[in-house]
Amino acid sequence: MPSLSVFGAQWGDEGKGKIIDLLSLDVDVVVRYQGGANAGHTVIVGGEKYVLHLVPSGILHAGRVNVIAAGLAVDPVALLEEVDGLRERGVAVTGENLRLASSAHVIFAHHRTIDQLSERWRGAGRIGTTGRGIGPSYADKAARTGLRIGDLLEPDTCRKRLRAALAEKNALIERVHGEDPLDLDAQIESYVALGDRLRPFVCDAGAEVRSAYRAGKRVLFEGAQGFLLDLDHGTYPFVTSSSTGTNGIPAGAGFPAKDIERAVGIAKAYCTRVGEGPFPTEDEGPEGEAIRAAGNEYGATTGRPRRCGWFDTVAMRYALELNGAEGFVMTNLDVLSGFPQLRCAVAYVRDGERVEEFPAGQDLDGFEPIYETLPGWREDIGAVRDFEALPQAARDYVHWVEERVGAKILMLSVGPDREQVIPRGL
Repeated sequence: MPSLSVFGAQWGDEGKGKIIDLLSLDVDVVVRYQGGANAGHTVIVGGEKYVLHLVPSGILHAGRVNVIAAGLAVDPVALLEEVDGLRERGVAVTGENLRLASSAHVIFAHHRTIDQLSERWRGAGRIGTTGRGIGPSYADKAARTGLRIGDLLEPDTCRKRLRAALAEKNALIERVHGEDPLDLDAQIESYVALGDRLRPFVCDAGAEVRSAYRAGKRVLFEGAQGFLLDLDHGTYPFVTSSSTGTNGIPAGAGFPAKDIERAVGIAKAYCTRVGEGPFPTEDEGPEGEAIRAAGNEYGATTGRPRRCGWFDTVAMRYALELNGAEGFVMTNLDVLSGFPQLRCAVAYVRDGERVEEFPAGQDLDGFEPIYETLPGWREDIGAVRDFEALPQAARDYVHWVEERVGAKILMLSVGPDREQVIPRGL
């Protein structure tokens, strides 16, 4: 496994943190290549819960190098709070095992402020942002007005460029949104000081990852948000602000596309979504509520209740195909225990026409799922570690999904803890 990409194949919250943590046992370098602190990778080790937002999940294993790559939008305040929190819990975080790309873009206080004010401004047209400034930071990156981590390490450059940026952003905050402007001098001094604290971690991350790969090191690329939130290929405009799948690795990590040797998706045994946007298989009735209760479906970052529904084979085929995935990991299979029947979408219908390909680039309003129903099981499967020991109905469900999606399920997760997995070829 010299290089492996692991990405969320639904709308996020698929359990990537646990699987990446598990896979980190067999790799040398773990690279986060996109997104911001809106990610919430939850890992449970020995009953201890860790929620990681910017730091790659490999940090919980000694001897791994964890890379925050150029494709991220990094909030220095949030990153240092996360580092301090891990250290307080006894996790070693140093400039040796955590590396931060000098070319990653910075999220400033004005980005967070504008994010929250703009969402309020949109009213009913809001997109469900977490308000953490990620979108405005990426917007400045595209507009070529953003600052990068390396700029924070050069006080004169930081003061000059941040002063220019704040003049524009304060005008927006004050004259458009009617709020008090940020104190320019205080902001400048704060971020110059943050740059000093970040200095031990900062590097040319792309060069280090490429060098490690050439030296035969095993590299794992972890995605943050689900692929259906991809900026180009997701349910736009209800998406995140970066490329969430394997297509985000070359630009985000500075790593050649030809050297991404394997890609594996991660998906729940059902579907969830946080925030606004289309969700064809959402169940707003009692069964959706039951899934939320059984799966404790609340956002790791926001605490917001997740919208819950049934597995969508149409969307899954789309995600796996576009990412060149050899298969996927199915998580949260245990959550379905106790449901007498399980539903899965096999196609959509709109205006009386059956649709079997995911309608990418279209407004999904009006697309209704066509379901097939399978028998459920009542047994608790949390202690099962062998596929053949699962109830027959659970095995039938797995085989049925594989057939409908056209891809092998390479691992099953049957509980939140690191050890609660059933290997099937990953």
